[in-house]
Amino acid sequence: MRRVFWLARREYLAAVKTKGFVIGLALAPVVMCGSILAMVLLENRVDTTDKHIAIVDHSGVVAEALIEAAEERNAEVVYDEHTDKKVKPAYVFEPVEADLENPEAQRLELSDRVRNGELAGFVEIGPDVLHPGEDEERSRITYYSRTSAFDEIPGWMGWPLNQQLRRGRLAEVGIDTEVANEALTWLNIQSMELVTVDEESGAIEEARKSNKGRALGLPAGMMILLFILILMGATPLLQSIMEEKTQRIAEVLLGSVTPSQFMAGKILGGAAVSLTASSVYILGGIAAVTFMGLSEHIPFHILPWFFAFMLLAIVMYGSVYAALGAVCTDPKDAQNLLFPAMMPTMIPMFVIVPVAKEPLAGWATGMSLFPPFTPPLMLLRLATPVDIPIWQPWVGLLGVILFAALFVWIGGRIFRVGILMQGKSPTLANIVKWAIKG
Repeated sequence: MRRVFWLARREYLAAVKTKGFVIGLALAPVVMCGSILAMVLLENRVDTTDKHIAIVDHSGVVAEALIEAAEERNAEVVYDEHTDKKVKPAYVFEPVEADLENPEAQRLELSDRVRNGELAGFVEIGPDVLHPGEDEERSRITYYSRTSAFDEIPGWMGWPLNQQLRRGRLAEVGIDTEVANEALTWLNIQSMELVTVDEESGAIEEARKSNKGRALGLPAGMMILLFILILMGATPLLQSIMEEKTQRIAEVLLGSVTPSQFMAGKILGGAAVSLTASSVYILGGIAAVTFMGLSEHIPFHILPWFFAFMLLAIVMYGSVYAALGAVCTDPKDAQNLLFPAMMPTMIPMFVIVPVAKEPLAGWATGMSLFPPFTPPLMLLRLATPVDIPIWQPWVGLLGVILFAALFVWIGGRIFRVGILMQGKSPTLANIVKWAIKG
């Protein structure tokens, strides 16, 4: 056992004493969370250039109301009330007389004005929008722009446009405009979390407003952090063992230790690297959140699960990477095997948002109880505001322990055969044969 710890210490120091480890420790969260960070930093950095939009109103009942609504919006939100700084673009609507004889030519002309930068877009309102009939083409409202899929203008236009159409329909049946405005008053729904009881005092606590950052950001952040740590602790084992094998360093080490001890030391060293990195990230995160006065949002109850699943994941995945590294004879073999070996860790990343939204769904529960996916997905579900049945993480933990033991056993059999084999590229048939027969 002393030799195993000696190898683990050697592997650990070889990793953490390099500049690459320090640089990777700093850059890994930026690389993995770069898109989230960019959205936060650029949230208020919008193009404040006025947006000119042309209106082709075939109905004759909407254009004026849309122009008035845009003027009200511009007066309220375009300039910051404290600094008078322009923070959003103004919407400037330009009515255009409809060309009934050649509408296609008119659409082309307006599209050219958009391409030339004169317009941000143009909207065409069908003649029967007040009383839609069976002919959908005549009651269609269409918005054209270069970035219509991401443009905020159509979303904003929906409310004032439909309000005007409703008023028009009510006015036709003799309902006064003021009565119509009251009848059409829109009230937003405030999303709240559940009411809770203070564990110390027993008093009922008021429910908090729902927070998308807590509901999705925290679970996704925990899962991405686990993925980073697996990349730092387990994935390098494939390349490391392959290099020591091809450089004949492994043969020297195997003169003093058994193949099982060699593999165990490598895996423990990788686990120690991940434990060091996770301690830096967790403690740094706690300090940052506490400094911002948001310490009540720190999920201390999840941290034991995080470290348990992380260490078991390093052992489970690390044994696979170590075995595959032992059968490789050159870097090309390692590259060919790396992507298939990473699939069990990558597949959970594809379902972050669906699982975070529906953590109690049957398919989400099933995936999180499948041992190769359990560490990231069970951690993701535990980090959501939803209460997960307590038996599920324990069953998941037991499944990961059993699978880790199985992977270590199978990986050890492959490792013992492959580590001293030279000049033979690995094949799936040979790997399966070595796993079964040793």
